[in-house]
Amino acid sequence: MKKLSLAIALLSIVFINAQTKWSFDTSHSTVRFAVDHMVISEVEGQFTSYEGTVETTKADFSDAKINFKININSIDTDDIKRDNHLKNEDFFNVEKFPNMTFQSTSIEVIKGGNYILKGDLTIQGVTKEIALKMSYGGTVKDPWGNTKAGIKVTGKINRTDFNLKYNSVMETGGLMIGEEVSITCKVELMKI
Repeated sequence: MKKLSLAIALLSIVFINAQTKWSFDTSHSTVRFAVDHMVISEVEGQFTSYEGTVETTKADFSDAKINFKININSIDTDDIKRDNHLKNEDFFNVEKFPNMTFQSTSIEVIKGGNYILKGDLTIQGVTKEIALKMSYGGTVKDPWGNTKAGIKVTGKINRTDFNLKYNSVMETGGLMIGEEVSITCKVELMKI
């Protein structure tokens, strides 16, 4: 009887701590950014090619392990000339560094489905730990029986920390391009 009880206890622990794996549903997700332009406005853009996975043992994603890779060549700011400039050596240098990556290192629970997500962001071979806000929107079954979940990640980084230093000074003394980049990722996940 003791062996049966021990076996049931072990199975319960394995079941409770079983990892759930999720993939990014890119047709229902966006990866956007914004940066100040000439001090008076912002330029917005997005990356259209990316992939990621999430692993979690908790239903509220408070222990999520996130891996994310963006194809920088997919940058889109609604201006081909600007996009090509962003791809060259002045900025991302996509020939040498075609991807940027993010790997989470920890999640701090704030309250009510809101978290601080920390992780290592790598751009141009430079890796820095960053902290972002993350919110969990819930989990549902779609009409086709797939389990879906939603998370939103927002935050700011300083682009010069990642060797994205190109700039010019305007006659007024201000910088043409802001150094702070706002990030907004709205991600729909699909249970694998």
